[in-house]
Amino acid sequence: MGTVETLAAAGIGAGDEVVVPSYATADAAEAVRRAGAVPVFADIDPDSLCLDPASVAAALTLRTAAVMLVHLFGRRADLAGLRAVAARRGLIVVEYEPLAPHDENARRRQANAAYLNARLKGVVTPATGPGIEHSYRAYVVRIPGNGRPDRDAFARALRARGVCCRIPVQTPVHRLPAYRRGLWLAETERAAEQCLALPVDAALTPRELHRIVAVCNALGGLVPEAA
Repeated sequence: MGTVETLAAAGIGAGDEVVVPSYATADAAEAVRRAGAVPVFADIDPDSLCLDPASVAAALTLRTAAVMLVHLFGRRADLAGLRAVAARRGLIVVEYEPLAPHDENARRRQANAAYLNARLKGVVTPATGPGIEHSYRAYVVRIPGNGRPDRDAFARALRARGVCCRIPVQTPVHRLPAYRRGLWLAETERAAEQCLALPVDAALTPRELHRIVAVCNALGGLVPEAA
């Protein structure tokens, strides 16, 4: 059963609100709209980059009928925390796209991510620790500093040195014309300014991994914009 069908089966439609993340693609918000409901945006946890239960709790209204979470970049959202928030109001929790079981490619990405985590300097690597599940569909780091120009300059410098990288979320959904809201989601805005996805593909060779580390570390963190 698809997401729209899941919402419809739960009786969610016109007049209802569904809390979704803004730091993601617009797919979850669009699914809510196709069900006839209204997407309401909540902020993210800075470590997981997934919905923050406290922000979800603050976004609830009398019209809220569900919470839709997105497991982002292979990192699992706080399902237990979100269910606890939803249970207090009798809401349903919908996973936009359940995480697939780990396969050989996921294990290789995890090994590549562990290599990068141990060696990268000058960037903030993904949070790790007991109980944290991450299949690294994308390896997303933060370029700390004064915002978007620093991250973008760093990305251009990487590409100029032959390292592919991409901005994982160009524009938070609540700032897209079709969904624009007068919100300030602090962690979402910060992630949109700082985050950068580096290569972590299962097919990367040891030499390619070493080059990613060498190029990133040689930049020494932030790269200033040219005057």
